[in-house]
Amino acid sequence: MFIVTNRVPVADGYEEMFEERFRKRAGQVEKNPGFVRMAVLKPESDDAPYVVMTTWQDKAAFENWVGSEDFKLAHQNPMPKDAFKGEGRIEMFEVIIEA
Repeated sequence: MFIVTNRVPVADGYEEMFEERFRKRAGQVEKNPGFVRMAVLKPESDDAPYVVMTTWQDKAAFENWVGSEDFKLAHQNPMPKDAFKGEGRIEMFEVIIEA
């Protein structure tokens, strides 16, 4: 298994816009080969970012999605720069233990 997290520091007042973008895309990423699951995590504190976590069968499945038309569609028309209170951060992990 391969997990990718995208930590997104959403600015005050843009939370609903950010969440709505994922609601409108619900059901799309699931169509990609090797996709396992996605979770969009809303922070409980003001100083924490949203976390978008996707799980893939392997790194190749994730990389294939990044090169796909679906990925391009999902990332067109980005939110305005003032919707973010800093830079996002992508982290990638290979799962070594799962319970």
